Amino acid sequence: MTEELNLALSDLEAALPDGVTMHPELFRQATFIERAIGNLNVAILIGCVLVTLILIAFLFQWRTVAISLTAIPLSLLGAILVLRWFGASLNAMTLGGLAIALGAVVDDAIVDVENVVRRLLENRRRTEPTPAFQVVLDASLEVRSAIVLASFIVILIFLPVFFLEGLAGTLFRSMGLAYVAAILVSLLVALTVTPAMCLLLLRGVGDREELEPPQVRLLRWQYERTLPLILRLPRTTVMLAAIVLVASLSAIPFLGGEFLPEFRESNLVVLMAGKPDTSLVETMRIGRLVAKRLKQVEGVVSVAQQAGRADLSEDTFGPNISEVWVVLDNQHDYERTLAEMRETLEDIPGFDFQAKQFLRERIDEVLTGAASDIVIRAVGSDLAKLRLQAGQLALAIRDVDGVQDLRIEQQVDVPQIEVLLRPRDASRFGFSVAELNETIQTLLRGRTVGQVYEDDRVFDVVVRAHPSLRSDPTQLGELLVDSPAHEKLPLRAVASIGMIDAPNVINRERGSRRILVTCNAEGRDVAGVMRDIQARIDRRGIDLPAGYHLEYGGEYQARQAAQQRLVLLSIAALVGIFMLLYLDFQSIRLSLLGMLSVPLACVGGIVAVVLTGGDVSLGSLVGFVTVFGIAVRNGILLISHYHHLRQVEGMDFGRDLIIRGATERLSPILMTAFTTGLALLPLVILGHRPGHEIEYPMAIVILGGLVSSTFLSLVLLPVLYQGAGRAGVGVSVSVCRR
Repeated sequence: MTEELNLALSDLEAALPDGVTMHPELFRQATFIERAIGNLNVAILIGCVLVTLILIAFLFQWRTVAISLTAIPLSLLGAILVLRWFGASLNAMTLGGLAIALGAVVDDAIVDVENVVRRLLENRRRTEPTPAFQVVLDASLEVRSAIVLASFIVILIFLPVFFLEGLAGTLFRSMGLAYVAAILVSLLVALTVTPAMCLLLLRGVGDREELEPPQVRLLRWQYERTLPLILRLPRTTVMLAAIVLVASLSAIPFLGGEFLPEFRESNLVVLMAGKPDTSLVETMRIGRLVAKRLKQVEGVVSVAQQAGRADLSEDTFGPNISEVWVVLDNQHDYERTLAEMRETLEDIPGFDFQAKQFLRERIDEVLTGAASDIVIRAVGSDLAKLRLQAGQLALAIRDVDGVQDLRIEQQVDVPQIEVLLRPRDASRFGFSVAELNETIQTLLRGRTVGQVYEDDRVFDVVVRAHPSLRSDPTQLGELLVDSPAHEKLPLRAVASIGMIDAPNVINRERGSRRILVTCNAEGRDVAGVMRDIQARIDRRGIDLPAGYHLEYGGEYQARQAAQQRLVLLSIAALVGIFMLLYLDFQSIRLSLLGMLSVPLACVGGIVAVVLTGGDVSLGSLVGFVTVFGIAVRNGILLISHYHHLRQVEGMDFGRDLIIRGATERLSPILMTAFTTGLALLPLVILGHRPGHEIEYPMAIVILGGLVSSTFLSLVLLPVLYQGAGRAGVGVSVSVCRR
């Protein structure tokens, strides 16, 4: 659309009068969108390169690498087709979903390829080798149950995102659709394309020493030496893991919170609000002064002011309020430029100023109708008392750390003409109250009585009294009106007319009068600032009359609502995951072992959040939900392989079984963790670029959760499985279904 508008503006430019210049780049939102999509594309490409390097490092041969890498283009292209089928476009959110899923789409193929290679090598060492077709088929069927179960668990844990409401649901549903579609397509590829390619390319597989690079052999050798020591110290291992888990969970109350992170866009909106009686001329004069000062700030590219109100405008404020649009240099320091802008506007009298990013300002308006991060509503019946309470609130919280752009909603008494009909006098002269009201409305507000056509434009013809009559109660009272008896009577004969002080505006929500106290959170998280504000209000003991109360809104309220819904739905999803594991393992203890990766993933996720600033946004919460499903995959792979060794290959339970199962699954577990983690690394390293704002906190949490869950699963899970096996759990379980 922007390109078409630019073409239309180019055609109009030739017809502009002399002295009129057009600036099509002044407030171009498409610039931010183009930068965001470009940055996400770069992150996906870098992620693909990193995934390829990991596969080369672990698989070593071009054939196994090629088979595994095939899952990436097939999964991403298949996901794009699914998106088009659902009517979704390739935007910043859907591309973000594909970027998050990039490393996970190769996981199923990696597990299948690694198992096929290992079984082909074992088959070659037999005196009577089995045909390659049967070996590939058996190897694929061996891990089929674990692959399908793990993929469906990854999808199930992500389902709560689809049930988020409001703005959060609108943002994350498209990302969730892209992510789930990519995982489903990758599962289909692992079940069909991957085994076929293994049969075609891996028939003549060489010796294990030729296939495994030195670093993989070194990792396996070191793990085989370390794991027995760990198995001999089960209580110490479990106790240390519990201490780490409790320590990380104890940091949760100290984490900050915000609804969405700051968007790295270069378009700012400075809202300037004067007193209610400020004229449009005065607003424009101050606007020119503001523009002149802002242009002198280093990093500001252009400034423009929007004042007044057009027909059918989305903004309904009066001439005392206007918006100043500011475009910043993309390469300049954003925080310093914003601070200098605020400082240069502080000493302009008669106006309040609030500077915000365009997208953030629109998001706040959608959430609460006020363009601020934090909104406090004083609700009651008497406007004078509400204004008093609002003043006390603002005085109490103005010095709270992080409070910026503190404002009280403009609600003041202004002089107005009051016309009160006297029904008895009106009926004495034969007037109908309804007709008389209609006449007064015409005099004061006007009435459209026709239209005038000039060329191709249409103008309404409005009849109303002269401005001097409408502003002077005495002259208005002398205005003659026609009675039904065809007499001309002054309006004062049937109505009382005078000047009164009345509110300039009366705002209501849910049927109750209210006044807003708003502010932004600067330099701190929204949740932390709101907690301090609530504590300050409670400590000051602001006395609210009976029937009056305070309500807290803005981004804080939206985050709380989305967080509660996401947590409840995630608990339901975790219950569903446990049921899936129980159906497969037929054991409560083993199902709980499979769920062990969830708290283990929390450890790394929380540590990663603390190390990167300590703020938990809605994207971070979605990241925790995502990493739970990804982390459970490792536990499923390990437990399923243990049962295969016991039930299919006939190994007796013992330390040898645990060590063999863990070492044979070491390579695929590390590969899936590394590919998923390194695919997210570009989003973490380039996290402060436009387009990465929502994906960056998700990637931080997922990366940290993968590190902790993978490490602790390879160490703690064998220890706990050893304890469960000694208790006689799962002896008759068969996980390998064909």
